[in-house]
Amino acid sequence: MDDLAIPSLAELRKRRSAKWRTFPNDVLPLPVAEMDLPVAEPIARALHEAVDRSDTGYAAPTRDLADAVSGYARRTWDWKIDTDGVRTVADVGIGIVEVLRRVAGPGDRVVISPPVYEPFAWWVREVGAQVVEAPLAEGPRGRRLDLEALERAFADRATAYLLCNPHNPVGLVHPREDLVALAGLADRYGVHVLSDEIHAPLVLPGAEFVPFLEVSDAARRRGFSFLSASKGWNLAGLKAAVVVTADPAPRRYVDRLPAHSLYRTGHLGVIATVAAFNDGDPWLAGTLAILDHNRRLLGELLAESLPEARYGPPEAGFLAWIDLRALGWGDDPAAHILDAARVALNAGHRYGSAGAGFARLNFGCSPRTLTEAVARIAAIR
Repeated sequence: MDDLAIPSLAELRKRRSAKWRTFPNDVLPLPVAEMDLPVAEPIARALHEAVDRSDTGYAAPTRDLADAVSGYARRTWDWKIDTDGVRTVADVGIGIVEVLRRVAGPGDRVVISPPVYEPFAWWVREVGAQVVEAPLAEGPRGRRLDLEALERAFADRATAYLLCNPHNPVGLVHPREDLVALAGLADRYGVHVLSDEIHAPLVLPGAEFVPFLEVSDAARRRGFSFLSASKGWNLAGLKAAVVVTADPAPRRYVDRLPAHSLYRTGHLGVIATVAAFNDGDPWLAGTLAILDHNRRLLGELLAESLPEARYGPPEAGFLAWIDLRALGWGDDPAAHILDAARVALNAGHRYGSAGAGFARLNFGCSPRTLTEAVARIAAIR
């Protein structure tokens, strides 16, 4: 596979996003969860048309976004979303924080499963709650939810659980049976489950995404789903997402969100997201092929050039979780790699205590860039 339509590094360095403004030009930036692909044509067209008509005001209270999300979920996952249960929020993180404020109070216990997306712990602390860790289990079948640890945490006065589905940074797509069991535990102990499903459109060949709210009545009674096009179609800067509920019990918490929260959402974000969910399937299919190729290429490059590294290809997304402990680069190998190889990765220890000695690498780039990054890292062994 060639580098397809991915811009050259010289062109990418003209971008003004965090990925390209944080590091000097001699650094290959592979940490921030932005892909290097160009924007999908239907999204670019919708945005250009909006700018051409000077349509840059506030987001309007229309059903366009709910209808687009519902249509995408039905044709992609056979998930029938009631659009009355879809509420617009500025992004997944803000949505989770605002719902968490309504289901958990200061001092309440909120459970997470590290290694997990670093902001999960931030969001819990932002609302004044206490972070409780129930780390993922590791076994012969790879990483899974540790249902026994979750039950212990839930039984110990937990109020809520932040589920990462698919699970960032390890790329785990939770099997249906685990989600059914999780929902049963949450229902038994009265725990709210807030499911971050932002990476769901990026499930790769060989795995199948299961929406949490789709697995059981218990999941619907206890659950909230948070969806966005920001990862699947590379729209993080445009600020639009939704929270979905499928039962009156969780919906009453969403109904308590401030009425003006809609106006914190980006109008252009809504336009782009509607275009993505309605018309972005062909672009996404091509992107998934690139990511499937790159996750395999990364495995081949590491096996050849850095065999001490342990890497399990993710089932979803464009983020690789790499165990570098055997190289003796300490708890934060990303810092050593940045200094010595001029490749920027995410520090694994920031994803919880289970991440010491690991690093997260973004392979949503050209094969050429990925190959150069691994060569640079291998050269400092």
